[in-house]
Amino acid sequence: MNLNTTNHTDSSKHLFCAGVAAVDITPVMGTIVGVDLVSRYARFIHDPLYAKALVMKDARETVVIVIVDICIMGTDFMDDIKLRIERATGINPKNILLASNHTHGSGDVVGLLGGAVDIAFRKKLPDLVVKAVERAVGKLVPAQIASGSVNVPEYVLSRRYLMKDGYVAKNLVTGLSDTVKTNPFGVEQFIDKAATTPDPELSFYAIKGLNGRWITVFGNYSLHYVGDWNVDSITADYFGEFSRQIHRKLDADDNFVGIMSNGTSGDINIWDFMNPNRFPKGDYEKTKLIGGALAQKVFEEIANVKWDLNPSISVRFSELEFAVRKPTAIELETAKQVLMNGEFIDLDKSEEGIRKIYAREQILLNEYPDTALAPLQVFKIGNLVIGALPGEFFAETGLWLKKRVTSNKYFSISLANAYCGYVCPAHELELGGYEAWRARSSFLEPKAEACIREEMLRLANNF
Repeated sequence: MNLNTTNHTDSSKHLFCAGVAAVDITPVMGTIVGVDLVSRYARFIHDPLYAKALVMKDARETVVIVIVDICIMGTDFMDDIKLRIERATGINPKNILLASNHTHGSGDVVGLLGGAVDIAFRKKLPDLVVKAVERAVGKLVPAQIASGSVNVPEYVLSRRYLMKDGYVAKNLVTGLSDTVKTNPFGVEQFIDKAATTPDPELSFYAIKGLNGRWITVFGNYSLHYVGDWNVDSITADYFGEFSRQIHRKLDADDNFVGIMSNGTSGDINIWDFMNPNRFPKGDYEKTKLIGGALAQKVFEEIANVKWDLNPSISVRFSELEFAVRKPTAIELETAKQVLMNGEFIDLDKSEEGIRKIYAREQILLNEYPDTALAPLQVFKIGNLVIGALPGEFFAETGLWLKKRVTSNKYFSISLANAYCGYVCPAHELELGGYEAWRARSSFLEPKAEACIREEMLRLANNF
């Protein structure tokens, strides 16, 4: 179905239309699960995974937001999917926001660090994403939209810590020491204080038909993922739990699709290292707790929103080019020696294993082009502004934008349209920590984050 040849509404009335669809993308047992430091294989399927597509249209513009239950999708992979969507629907790729929600319980299509690509899953996924968009286009109906937010600080915690004197945070890329320790499992007694500040805001927008039928509730929360389950599992994590719970709470019909996107959570997770007994410890108990709590917060807040029957849609898009951080000749030679001195058989998450993983990363990163493009995209739907960030960004970036975007409502969706790895603020790169370690998962030059936030602000305030 080509959207440009389908007249869903009288454009002279400037009528807002929306359609949503979810297509099952659940991998089979045995699929390589990721992304992780080492490859895992799916032994358990806990809940289904989906590609969820939301199409919104006014008299002038059509935009698509697709959230996929997957950890990471690479830039070339997403570019190809967008071109397929364009061929199938006629929608301009610049009007397509394609993002991963960052569940770690899905198939691996990028093969970063010690992981490997699952070829079969990577091959079948694009067609399923396109199918979701096509189905959403076919469901376009006159609609209304409302947006809101509520603070939920209890489930977002910094995972980067300043450590007390006497503890050395090793940097397994440079061989030097870091100022920050990411996820200090087993060394909690050396924690001084958190190094970063979370974004507690749970943002959402709700769409229903003019007849009152629910179409979607789309949430955005800056929590990395929960991960309280066997690492060999297929699961949509709290993103899927939120979607199921909000569906039930609204008593919506089977055409409804709940969606949760990942905000700026590169430095944030749910592990409370200072109070380890704060949350339940059984498999999926935290996932159910958090997904349900977020759904309840949105459900209660929906009663207070104001509905817009005729919002206009606008799009802004630009690209910035950055240098790629690469190893020096000496660092590259050192990395090669590490690989030659030890086999990768039975690779694990020990210090020796992680050093091998990152040595391999230096060699593979050295093959990258010298520069990388970062696509930046902003949608405005009524008084709601949504920014798409091409990687894993810290809460600092999201909070900075929320403070300065002049629209009433703004939130960021990370891991959208491209994969530029962790895009850390320059001062956080200097502090080190896992997110800053040079690899295919963290490779843009230090000034990238500041340039991106400034350009995003320009786009968001230029409607």
